Amino acid sequence: MRRLVYFIATTADGSIAGPNGEFDFFPMEGDHIAAQVAELPETLPRHVRELLGVPTRQARFDTVVMGRATYEPALSAGLTDPYAPLETIVFSRTLPARAEGALRVTSEDPAQVVRGLKAREGRDIWLCGGGKLASALAGEIDEIILKVNPVLAPGGLRLFHDSATPRALTLRSRREFESGVSWLSFEVS
Repeated sequence: MRRLVYFIATTADGSIAGPNGEFDFFPMEGDHIAAQVAELPETLPRHVRELLGVPTRQARFDTVVMGRATYEPALSAGLTDPYAPLETIVFSRTLPARAEGALRVTSEDPAQVVRGLKAREGRDIWLCGGGKLASALAGEIDEIILKVNPVLAPGGLRLFHDSATPRALTLRSRREFESGVSWLSFEVS
């Protein structure tokens, strides 16, 4: 069965973006980026893969789900399908519903949609962000991989919205990079 994996960059204090949604303070160079390019290239936006000359390859994921705020920076830059060729589902109550190629914008219930995705054949499903969507999908998340960056963002947007209920996690692996970034992989109980 497919799994929903929350693979997300975070600060040491648990923010996935600054108070105004900014994310330019995350280190974008170093051995942690090389590992992401080599192991999970599909988690880099298409324009970044093209810039770096990274071939299109789906190592683990064939589907990505995200909230409107996570999608907005790409949309503002004119990138309507930033993770092509992944099947991309954007959950939004404010953007108009549409389906275009592998991209779908919907106001449907996220948990119900993800349950349907899990029931289909395929690779794992990547939860790209953000915190509100992660809270709505908390009961569906099977694994959390935190890319913990050596920066702080006091008052920033959190990994989960305040409405998430506590859940036990089991640490599966820890990787430390010379860049100061650590990847922590947790199984959700």
